[in-house]
Amino acid sequence: MSAESHLLYRQLPAIDRLLREPEMAPLLAEYGSVLLAETLRQMQLEAREHIRQFDRLADWCIDWPAALRHRLSQRQPALKPVFNLSGTVLHTNLGRALLAESAISAVNDAMRGAVTLEYSLSGARRGHRDRAVADLLCELTGAEDACIVNNNAAAVFLMLTVMAAGKQVVVSRGELVEIGGAFRIPDVMRQAGCELVEVGTTNRTHLKDYRQAINEHTGLLMKVHTSNYSIEGFTASVAEQQLATLGREFAIPTATDLGSGSLIDMSSYGLPAEPMPQQLIAAGVDLVTFSGDKLLGGPQAGIILGKKQWIDQLQQHPLKRVLRADKMTLAALDATLRLYQQPDRLTELLPTMRLLTRPAEAIAESAQRVRAALADHYAHFTLAVEPCWSQIGSGSLPVDRLPSWAVTFAPKDGSGSALEALTERWRSLAKPVIGRVADGRLWLDLRCLEDEATLLRELAP
Repeated sequence: MSAESHLLYRQLPAIDRLLREPEMAPLLAEYGSVLLAETLRQMQLEAREHIRQFDRLADWCIDWPAALRHRLSQRQPALKPVFNLSGTVLHTNLGRALLAESAISAVNDAMRGAVTLEYSLSGARRGHRDRAVADLLCELTGAEDACIVNNNAAAVFLMLTVMAAGKQVVVSRGELVEIGGAFRIPDVMRQAGCELVEVGTTNRTHLKDYRQAINEHTGLLMKVHTSNYSIEGFTASVAEQQLATLGREFAIPTATDLGSGSLIDMSSYGLPAEPMPQQLIAAGVDLVTFSGDKLLGGPQAGIILGKKQWIDQLQQHPLKRVLRADKMTLAALDATLRLYQQPDRLTELLPTMRLLTRPAEAIAESAQRVRAALADHYAHFTLAVEPCWSQIGSGSLPVDRLPSWAVTFAPKDGSGSALEALTERWRSLAKPVIGRVADGRLWLDLRCLEDEATLLRELAP
């Protein structure tokens, strides 16, 4: 080590002395001494490395309190709010459904104080955490009982484990789906200890195929709604009512995994129709599973509806405790379900329905305003308002699209690197902007934009 380097190392202040400086008092009050000391220790290591490499002090070493304040201000939460302008409403990577204000308030209340999670006020005794929400689900769907777990994958796994472990599960070959994250129905059955029996063909399955597969080892007849793909042309499938009748004939339970699951007739809102849990319950299906954070518009949850005799077995299985929902999830789900008691106000109160039913004309008007406000700030791009198609997302209705409008950014020099630099810059904003690149342009689909003012402050400061 040279004499000059030795002198530079000696200029680095001790952590305890730094913490006693008057300028540190506000930081100590805000962050505490442990975090400050650990951050200063890391900064010392970086300063020493800078001296070793460059034989001089780093520029920030002239004001350690200011450098520390800047370092702490750069700390980011793990989950950061973003503008979802991707064109996918229920975007799995961006958190799926936005919660209604009533659900957000319910979660706040559940976090801030004690709640009747497993306490019955009527008898001053322990209650069941699913009970209140289960009663509401039964009211909305006509089911005998309900069970809530932490997501729909858990719901399917619990159902298979309880109903058919060590037994055969009969499913149409055309319904052996894979969803995001390589979650495959055959793999889940294997993990649940079930033997998969495929019947029919990829495009056509008949009731006789199920009947011929039934034997003394059959534990469950199951249908899986193919919500994330579509088979067209020469096709045939078995209706739930037919399968339920067959199940009762042989005293074998039936189940349907709906995946997305909508409690309303989507077609009445001008959207593609989806099967509803209450329809399957009325058809006689013993158990129906679906998600809380997709078309339902609530928090991540797995919902199982059906006959009380089977729900009781699910609730009593040790695996239910492993997969149970917490108080925040139950509070948000309860508040979301209560909105379905006001169906005439759903498009006003439930963000998922509000965004899915947003008129294309209103989106076009928003796009014109945004383009006009941004045009002068992006001289190297040609900005245009163009029609596009949004998608529902999260494996829901993959073939159907919603008419929408976007503001597009096309580099005047045709450079792909300019688009890449623009998207990277927008991802580093205080509130990142997530669009999509296609056809040599960056597309900002404005279907999910409800706060124009904040977007414009980010993009045109």
